Amino acid sequence: MTDEPKKKVLYVDMDNTLVDFQSGIDRLAPELQANYEGHYDDAPGIFLLMDPNPGAVEAYRELAGLFDTYILSTAPWDNPTAWVDKLLWVKKYLGSEEGSPAYKRLILSHHKNLNSGAFIIDDRTGRGVDEFEGAHIHFGQEGFETWEQVVEHMRPLAD
Repeated sequence: MTDEPKKKVLYVDMDNTLVDFQSGIDRLAPELQANYEGHYDDAPGIFLLMDPNPGAVEAYRELAGLFDTYILSTAPWDNPTAWVDKLLWVKKYLGSEEGSPAYKRLILSHHKNLNSGAFIIDDRTGRGVDEFEGAHIHFGQEGFETWEQVVEHMRPLAD
């Protein structure tokens, strides 16, 4: 038994935070782009088509070593493939085997405020982020435009 201090809980959003949502739109077949214009997140299979944001995978791996880190995302209610595709995306980019940094650390919820933790990194305030008990690191906003900036900010907060 060790006396290591317990790590602070950190949640990281997927869409437009870890994941480049536009890259999925760009890969949709033209007829799907037309059919789902204005609500692309309902297009079947779109979430598995997305690329990681620059530096996101490396940042997640580093943060997972510093914090008790989970991916906390919302899957569209009207797109059942999204629930599976998000899991497959995590396995593809962050590893699928036990010991990989996101193994069994994906939480899909429409109410992010129900999760307790010290920090959440998210590009939005909706879905309960504005009511989250910990600090919101607003990805994409001033000072947090890149994953490099976010990790620089987070490192000293791990203590």
